[in-house]
Amino acid sequence: QVQLVESGGGSVQAGGSLRLSCAASGSSFSINTMGWYRQAPGKQRELVATITGGGTTNYADSVKGRFTISRDNAKYTVYLQMNSLKPEDTAVYYCNAENIFRSLYWGQGTQVTVSS
Repeated sequence: QVQLVESGGGSVQAGGSLRLSCAASGSSFSINTMGWYRQAPGKQRELVATITGGGTTNYADSVKGRFTISRDNAKYTVYLQMNSLKPEDTAVYYCNAENIFRSLYWGQGTQVTVSS
């Protein structure tokens, strides 16, 4: 089992920045890909960014050039640096991890609110 704990959400004005963190524990040695997803009110959960154990990244078009995903493998932690935030980035952000057995794990979510 893998446990994921997110931190770093909050409220910010448009154009501001936030940094999310997600620390994995438990059987974290088995983790391969980690990522961030988000869900806005009344909308489906959507991919924000992912990063493999080797550092290959993937971003949603809506965040390219503004968000940066990174990870510290020694600490089993993934980060999401969010710059130039827009009101449409407002959502609950969820950390996700997939292990080598293709099992998926989710964090509890952290709220990000961007005001105009």
